[in-house]
Amino acid sequence: MKVSSAGKSHIGKVREQNQDTIFTNDDGIGVLLNLYVVADGLGGHQSGEVASRRATEAFCAFFVMLEDGHSTEDSEQELLAAALAYANQKVFDDATNVVENKGMGTTFSAVTIKNGILHYAHVGDSRIYISKNDGELIQVTTDHLSVTAELLEEGFITQDEAKKYPETVLSRAIGTDFEVKIDMGETSLDGAKYAILCSDGLHNMITDDEIANIVASESNLETMTGKLTAAANNAGGKDNISVIVIGWGEL
Repeated sequence: MKVSSAGKSHIGKVREQNQDTIFTNDDGIGVLLNLYVVADGLGGHQSGEVASRRATEAFCAFFVMLEDGHSTEDSEQELLAAALAYANQKVFDDATNVVENKGMGTTFSAVTIKNGILHYAHVGDSRIYISKNDGELIQVTTDHLSVTAELLEEGFITQDEAKKYPETVLSRAIGTDFEVKIDMGETSLDGAKYAILCSDGLHNMITDDEIANIVASESNLETMTGKLTAAANNAGGKDNISVIVIGWGEL
């Protein structure tokens, strides 16, 4: 199954810096056939950008280290989670030892695809979606936020209602603690057309229906990421906007 992708990261209309980091690799890295990452940095000054960039660098380096003759029986999602735990340690150490980086952290959503299965590891409120052939958009990950996310997960409020709640804080992030609980899993791509990773600068500015409509209206991945970014900016662009769209042929 050959995959292709397009990614775009934009500063938005309000922020002075882009603290997001994205990574796309369609051709394989280390023991993985492909790899995609969206990380949304947290912290004052440039620390957010430092956290997202260093977490992504450490995460990718983990797979290169595994490449040199090391065999593993771990599943793809277990490898992603192990790499993310490694990245968490690197960012936490930096945040602990460098005064200006104290308190920094980052969300992190990562995907690899193999044999028609999407494998993922996830921390924070960036998101992974699957776009079905019929246009339905399915959120694969859970937002790690405070009370609002819990109400949403339990079905007490809707996605649109959650957007009207007061600003919430992340309940988990990479680099803010010595250890972090990582969500990992897999989902079949049978009947699906695209996978989408994005920071909250996209999904907080436009609805899932708006995302689905843009994705359904385009077949070119570069154009799709551009239109998604433009829609978030047209809705206010209150945060950095990052999005990766992954497509494939027949499964």
